[in-house]
Amino acid sequence: MKKYCLALDLLDDLELIEAYKKHHKNVWPEIIKSIKDSRILNLEIYNISNRLFMIMEVHDTFSFAKKSIKDADNPKVQEWETLMWKYQKALPTSKNGEKWVLMDQIFKLQ
Repeated sequence: MKKYCLALDLLDDLELIEAYKKHHKNVWPEIIKSIKDSRILNLEIYNISNRLFMIMEVHDTFSFAKKSIKDADNPKVQEWETLMWKYQKALPTSKNGEKWVLMDQIFKLQ
């Protein structure tokens, strides 16, 4: 099993942040299926202020590239992503159009 951590910001608006959290209390079943089908075993999102932090535990066969291809061909995933983008904003260091940014691990307690 592999673990990835990613970050993303939300628009700095309390009402929008609360609406984003509300959506994540009732994630569409098609989105859950897409996540599981891509070999993501566990996915958690944490929030502080307008910053999001995601932890993904994935099967050894998981691939970001394969997930991106499948997501692009899934109308429901595209609908969800379009909806979420109304609340999200890219990190200042993100490339154009990039959402969640992979973080580098700098410490691990052994």
